[in-house]
Amino acid sequence: MKKLEEYVRSIPDFPEPGIIFRDITSVLQDAEGLHLAIDTMQDLIKDMDFDVVVGPESRGFIFGTPLAYINRKPFVLIRKKGKLPCETVAKSYDLEYGQATIEIHKDAIKPGQKVLIVDDLIATGGTTKAMIELIEELGGKVVGVVVLMELAGLKGRDKIGDVALKSAIVYPGK
Repeated sequence: MKKLEEYVRSIPDFPEPGIIFRDITSVLQDAEGLHLAIDTMQDLIKDMDFDVVVGPESRGFIFGTPLAYINRKPFVLIRKKGKLPCETVAKSYDLEYGQATIEIHKDAIKPGQKVLIVDDLIATGGTTKAMIELIEELGGKVVGVVVLMELAGLKGRDKIGDVALKSAIVYPGK
């Protein structure tokens, strides 16, 4: 049986020289790879106590929804600005070249709810930190973050404070 990291395609010099892009489409396109990814992430959270799963657009939807389903929990979307139809709260954060804004429905998280964030990747931690701040603004408590991949060299873990981060695969570089 293959290891999970063997399903991830590494593309050198993309999007620029010196960067190794970790492509999850090769995981998704292989039935065994996808099954292993979900099972591995589920194993990482099996002892966590949470009320709701939150995932960001769009790859957080891919991994978050099956984990919510398995655990019989609701799934809440975090989307790019302007994509949600009801009243939202927003958070802007810095990217390498500019800014981005994410939103969540104002009524999506109830005060006191324990929240698990699920995403495909943590790199610099900017998106994850912004999600934590949005959830806390609504009165939720982020009890954990689970990702398929962590790019440890970019130190995203440092930006999320004392929130438990579980990573199925950890790459030491960028």
